[in-house]
Amino acid sequence: MKRNFIYFIVILFSFFACMTSYAAAEKYTIDPMHSFVVWRINHLGFSTQTGKWPVKGYLLLDEANPTKSKVDVVIQIDDMVTGILELNKHLEGPLFFDSKKFPTATFVSDKVISTSKESAKVEGTLTLHGISKPVTLNVTLNKMGKNPVSDKMSAGFSASTEINRSDFDIKGFLPMISDSVKLDIAVEAQKDAQ
Repeated sequence: MKRNFIYFIVILFSFFACMTSYAAAEKYTIDPMHSFVVWRINHLGFSTQTGKWPVKGYLLLDEANPTKSKVDVVIQIDDMVTGILELNKHLEGPLFFDSKKFPTATFVSDKVISTSKESAKVEGTLTLHGISKPVTLNVTLNKMGKNPVSDKMSAGFSASTEINRSDFDIKGFLPMISDSVKLDIAVEAQKDAQ
């Protein structure tokens, strides 16, 4: 009986500890009008091609303990913008992103490592083209405060990373078109109403 009571107390304490941890983190919804991923890739050594995807999702931000923050993002692969319609169609086809079969990619954080007051490394899992791989983002906090237009508490971040597309079975025209793809991310998010 005594052992059961102690077990109950431990479970109860763990529950309240978790609740306190989640209560400290505040949810911010990503503003898709001001958030995107830009990719850059070397084309045959002659030029750098770029494209842009919209982003949606949410952040759980813990100002008191940033390492407890969380990121959950959806990247709309089938809504790519390169500025060239034919190139869009080519890249969205089966040789590259195959966006009819894989219309979205996702990034979900596993760990946040604070590197300064305004920067962090965010480790997580990128799922692209149906394949999941660990990826680390280098993240900078641009600004946090009340947005004068929306009158909502907002947070803005810039992030970057580099991946090899072959890791995600995107192998069209390798090695002539580079395997390495640079990703630059801009995120603006607004705090949810309590």
